[in-house]
Amino acid sequence: MRSWDIFCTVVDNFGDIGVCWRLARQLAAERGYRVRLWVDDLASFRRICPDIATGLDSQQSHRVEVRWWREVFPVVDPADVVVEAFACNPPANYIAAMAARRPKPVWINLEYLSAENWVRGCHGLPSPHPSLPLVKYFFFPGFVAGTGGLLAEPGLAQARERFQRASAEQARLWQDLELPAPRSGELQVSLFCYPHAAISALLRAWAAGGTPVRCLVPEGTATAALSAFFETESLGPGAILRKAGLKVSIFAFLDQDRYDRLLWACDFNLVRGEDSFVRAQWAARPLLWQIYPQQEGAHQPKLQAFLDLYCAGLAAETRVAVTGLWQAWNEGDDVGVEAAWPGFWKHRIELQEHARRWAVQLGGTGDLANNLAQFCENLLK
Repeated sequence: MRSWDIFCTVVDNFGDIGVCWRLARQLAAERGYRVRLWVDDLASFRRICPDIATGLDSQQSHRVEVRWWREVFPVVDPADVVVEAFACNPPANYIAAMAARRPKPVWINLEYLSAENWVRGCHGLPSPHPSLPLVKYFFFPGFVAGTGGLLAEPGLAQARERFQRASAEQARLWQDLELPAPRSGELQVSLFCYPHAAISALLRAWAAGGTPVRCLVPEGTATAALSAFFETESLGPGAILRKAGLKVSIFAFLDQDRYDRLLWACDFNLVRGEDSFVRAQWAARPLLWQIYPQQEGAHQPKLQAFLDLYCAGLAAETRVAVTGLWQAWNEGDDVGVEAAWPGFWKHRIELQEHARRWAVQLGGTGDLANNLAQFCENLLK
């Protein structure tokens, strides 16, 4: 049985560990690998996996051994495959043990997701270590053939379709969230974003629009903006905030599986970073992505690259509407966001059809976990 070590440092609270946890679970469940997941922040991990206990050096969850990555790293035997997620750099003593191992492990740098054209040319390339007899391989997630694809467990699309057709399953979700079922004609929106987004602009647009909106927000998201807009500090789970045609419901943070179902149940999903962004695409619903901001606007070409790819199948007017709202949202442009929303949502029927086609298209690249496993198995032969 192959052994895998996955190293994760939690930078963006949930995106990094979200990707690593989905990957670890899938490799253990589907491939039968022995997987150790090394995580430096168990408290953040616990938010998306409630059975994780903080303070334990080692524990088991979903067939994965979860290890606390502490500053003083223990002496352990390196695995057959070593994955450093997002260039997090394994500890020096672990790398030295990798170099001494016979045979050498396969060393993978699982890179950030990007739609930029150069990704296909760099996917799978080797990088020899400057001083040790080790080679690191770059593995890029992606949206097109020639990349590593996206994380998606088998049967995901079928599970989504069953859920969206089954009123009983949807009713259980609302009961689980301690929320009433949606009212007829009410737009269901999930909101997960970074604090600096132009949140108030969208809230104003929803409150003033002709369609009732219920916005569903995990606790701790957009707290300052919501407090200011509704003039209240009562923002814990169970809080319901109202203004004109807008109702905001706040709920406790969800584990990954329930968050997937929330995305499936909503008409429109606002997401951030990488993990929720990918899951919103698999939800086959219209979405608005807030990319992780980088210094000097380094994230803007990445945003535009995805928009170019995603919007290619849309009518010209719809493409302009999507691009306008996404760019204004990521620039924090309050005026631009409020002005762009009505023009964006009037294309909701085309956006919904496009979202379904897009999810089918993404499925053609294969899923990342199995693509990565096959890549490593070829190197281990």
